Amino acid sequence: MATVDSPATSGIAQALRRLYFVRFGFAIVWAALLVVTASQLGPLGIALIVLYPLFDVAAAVVDARSSRTTGPARGLYVNIAVSLLAAAGLAVAGTSGVPGVLRVWGVWAIVSGIVQLIVGVSRRSMGGQWPMILSGGISVLAGSSFYLGASAPNPMLTNVAGYAVLGGIFFLVSALRLGRAAKGK
Repeated sequence: MATVDSPATSGIAQALRRLYFVRFGFAIVWAALLVVTASQLGPLGIALIVLYPLFDVAAAVVDARSSRTTGPARGLYVNIAVSLLAAAGLAVAGTSGVPGVLRVWGVWAIVSGIVQLIVGVSRRSMGGQWPMILSGGISVLAGSSFYLGASAPNPMLTNVAGYAVLGGIFFLVSALRLGRAAKGK
């Protein structure tokens, strides 16, 4: 396992660890709320769907601020822009129904998954990034599935909740691995 190389990298590893724990908790709570409201794509359901990429924006902003000392965070800035576009797209798609939401969510998952892969690979030296790399790859596959699944006879949003839970688990594993890397074990 790669370990943390410098005090600056150690500081970002600790900041990422905290952020990843928060992202895990958010994903679990969000998914539970979505499952409860998924039968209807009313105002609460649309608000939840839009909230997820907005939370991703906030997390990327925190991540970018934390990583200033380790170099430019171009991938994070791309993620912020993509997630803002996704939130706007999901707000519009929410008025047209579940298929539209799944299509927008799918495209967002594909693009943000590619960005997550790139950011994870660039951070390999600090350790704890393999779960993020795997999560990015799975996001690309899941996004394709959401997009194609929008054409199914009875498309449902519950798969999106499962996607969030799996992503949350990857954040938890990465947080735990970052803790080990920061200790040099």
